[in-house]
Amino acid sequence: MNQVIDPQIAAIEQAYDVRVLYACESGSRAWGFASPDSDYDVRFIYLQPRDNYLSIHERRDVIELPVNEVLDVNGWDIRKALQLFLKSNAPLYEWLQSPIVYKEQGGFAAELRGLMSVYFSHRSGCHHYLSMTRNTFENDLQGPEVKLKKYFYALRPALACRWILEKQEVPPMEFHRLRTLEGDKGWQHAVDELLERKAKAGEKEMIAPIALFQEWIEATLGACKAKADAITAMTPGAGPLDQLFRKYIDIV
Repeated sequence: MNQVIDPQIAAIEQAYDVRVLYACESGSRAWGFASPDSDYDVRFIYLQPRDNYLSIHERRDVIELPVNEVLDVNGWDIRKALQLFLKSNAPLYEWLQSPIVYKEQGGFAAELRGLMSVYFSHRSGCHHYLSMTRNTFENDLQGPEVKLKKYFYALRPALACRWILEKQEVPPMEFHRLRTLEGDKGWQHAVDELLERKAKAGEKEMIAPIALFQEWIEATLGACKAKADAITAMTPGAGPLDQLFRKYIDIV
């Protein structure tokens, strides 16, 4: 797919007069449970000409291309990305760990990775992943039939929250790493079966609810909520991120 995505990134740079510092896969293909018809969720961080950052005029800080059945492409300006990094935006921390990287220019992404342990908020990370799990569980996994893929959209963030609580670190993006937290062999076998089925199923494949996962998700939500609430909030200073911003706009 690089032969399609690489020219798309180059076209964005040309059309918007920006430089893409980092581009990666951010969805199910990076998480490790894509369906045959899954689209490509490409996310990127870009740099504008230096004078744009010195203007009194506000400028759009997002580039979004029309979504089609194959590609979902959008990106954030470096300033927006750094502001969200400071706020411990969990999706951004995932992008930086993506196993599928389409472009990495210079050392920007590597420098941000080096700061993840400093700026990642365990409290907000847990609440983000718990919210994802709860919303999927309550809105998508309660009917007589449910979308197969929605189980992974609940299991992955639930495991990410557990990872934060149990390992006290930024959780990995990939599902195969997160699932190592669960020691129950029956659970692991059920996940293997569901992964095998999803690898052959369409995005809209419906299945009957799986009692094992229904109970596990509900129990995990209950067990993690109180622990997440007890985590002390953190407020690291923006100094290193300001320095990083100034460094890269001076490189333009």
